[in-house]
Amino acid sequence: MPFSTPMALAIYFTIWFTVLFAVLPFGVQSQHEAGDIVTGTDPGAPVAPRLLVKALWTTFISAVVFAGVVALAHYVG
Repeated sequence: MPFSTPMALAIYFTIWFTVLFAVLPFGVQSQHEAGDIVTGTDPGAPVAPRLLVKALWTTFISAVVFAGVVALAHYVG
C-alpha cells in the first residue's frame, strides 16, 4: 500500500464525498414533475430521493476509483 492508513482513509472519504455529489442528481424527480406537490413544500423538492441506494452506489463507485488511485500511486511511485 503506497499510503499510510490515515492518508488512505482521508483520500477515500474525499473521493466518497466528491462521488456523492455527482450521484445525488441521478434519477431525481421533483414534486412538480410528478404532479404531486405537498402543500407548504417547494415544488422542486424530490419525491423519493432514495438516499440509501445512492449511498451504496457512491460507496461502490468510490471503491473502484480509490483502487485506481492506489494502483496509479503504486505504479508511479
